[in-house]
Amino acid sequence: MYDLVIAGGTVLDGTGLAGVCADVGVVDGRIVEVAPSIGAEAVESIDATGRVVTPGFVDIHTHYDGQVTWDGVLDPTTSHGVTTLMIGNCGVGFAPVRPDGHERLIELMEGVEDIPGVALAEGLTWGWESFPDYLDVLDRRQWSVDVGTQLPHGALRAYAMDDPGQPHAPAEAIEVMARLAREAMEAGAFGFTTSRTMGHKSLDGRAVPGTHAVDDELSAIGRAVAGGGGRLFEVAASGLARSDDPAVVAGEVGWIGRLAEETGLSMTFILLECHDEPTRWRQQMREAAAWRARGAVVHPLVAARPFGVLYGWEVRHPFTARAAYRAVAALPIADRLEQLRDPSVRRAILDGVDGPTDATEAGQLKYLGKILPECYVLEGRPDYEQPQDQSLGVLADRAGVSLESLAYDRMLEPGATLLYPLYNYAAHDHRALYEQLLDPDAVVGLNDGGAHVAFICDASIPTYLLTHWVRDRTRGPRIELTDAVRRLTSQPAALYGLDDRGRVEVGLRADLNVIDTDGLRLELPRAVHDLPAGGTRLLQDAVGYDATVVGGVVTRRRGVDTGARPGRLLRS
Repeated sequence: MYDLVIAGGTVLDGTGLAGVCADVGVVDGRIVEVAPSIGAEAVESIDATGRVVTPGFVDIHTHYDGQVTWDGVLDPTTSHGVTTLMIGNCGVGFAPVRPDGHERLIELMEGVEDIPGVALAEGLTWGWESFPDYLDVLDRRQWSVDVGTQLPHGALRAYAMDDPGQPHAPAEAIEVMARLAREAMEAGAFGFTTSRTMGHKSLDGRAVPGTHAVDDELSAIGRAVAGGGGRLFEVAASGLARSDDPAVVAGEVGWIGRLAEETGLSMTFILLECHDEPTRWRQQMREAAAWRARGAVVHPLVAARPFGVLYGWEVRHPFTARAAYRAVAALPIADRLEQLRDPSVRRAILDGVDGPTDATEAGQLKYLGKILPECYVLEGRPDYEQPQDQSLGVLADRAGVSLESLAYDRMLEPGATLLYPLYNYAAHDHRALYEQLLDPDAVVGLNDGGAHVAFICDASIPTYLLTHWVRDRTRGPRIELTDAVRRLTSQPAALYGLDDRGRVEVGLRADLNVIDTDGLRLELPRAVHDLPAGGTRLLQDAVGYDATVVGGVVTRRRGVDTGARPGRLLRS
């Protein structure tokens, strides 16, 4: 008797091999048989005829560090076939922490990852000081996915130093950080993460602790991570922001490669096409390949979509600071839209002037006004690769209307959202992304689930990879389905040493997806207000996932959460 049989599907085992028609049998959360036909009875059967059966997806770049303490679902990530995720990225997180250090880490997370501080303050359960304590708290949680952790540099420095922002850590602080890093790895953290870009700042505008850390500190921590059994050292590299020092940017992949060679760790670094220097990423990929040729493990983390900021009536938009808009801003969205369609309200808003309440809002509005011509409209089936002649600036010129009036009217269309491609769209297409995806050692690792909750929703990238890149792209080459699945499963699993998952193979954990690849599609991003303290976040649904299975338990059927919580903390 099997607990579960998935019958009649085309099984893609996650390694990149061609699919085979087979049944998959599961007992006690493990795959026990993959065969042309399984005739034995099962407690539950899923008919996968005409469907593709894949391993569950492994998402190595999320920011649910606080959300894991109060939320069992962990969306928007889990709507897109993900069965294992990693937290603690970009050098920010919540452990270790001194009893009086909670507010500092909340402000750091809010500043870097745009997670509302009030939501974190209300939702976080705390109850830990050391990183091992944090893992013990998470050990008592249950989720719809498995969760692995990484030690963040910002929290580590804040614990070890009175002034964690200073560039040169004292020798005694480095010794403390190394000891705590080893302790975290021995307790089960998978690795260590840091941020080096001036684009990452705390709520008070100060650089993330560790931004200016020198080689001695990074080397000491790296050796301690390796000595404690850790595998990874992730870097939000300098060069992601225009304000980053060019001299530092030029040497980033060099020190990353040297540390990989010295410690034996797998080093990963964020790689994006920056519009102010759109060819630098090629040089960084070549440098990473040269280090790999020497035996050092250095992987660029790439996206599969433009890194895009979203604007709309329920989140940030160009008219937030106008008196006529503020008069209707508190209305429920349906009533607000009715008011916004009223010609007199429309005229009053468009004729109004901005009245920001603080410097932050003023800066946001100034930036939004600058980039508005380069925004695109997402509507219907969202298209993230629109030609430049579909940008708001070109459309407004062509129609002979003002840019603001066009943005206003387009946002009133059902479900419509404005998208500004912040990275990876310098040529107004996906050519840079395609070139990045041609590198078999580049890892899709920038989905950012749980972060930038009201501005960005890139947690849907797994579905985008399977739809746009495999099936729907018309403005350039596509990629093979088998390679897309490999990038979502066995490749990230192997990088993190997750040898029990990432492939459909007898003996491995039964983390699986049953997917209608012909019918798979992304819906438009939508705003919900369900964070603690009523905070707003963006979700993006998908149609076409018949079932997602975690440890042999069905956690989603046809995109709907079943309420099952088989996911647990993973210790390295």
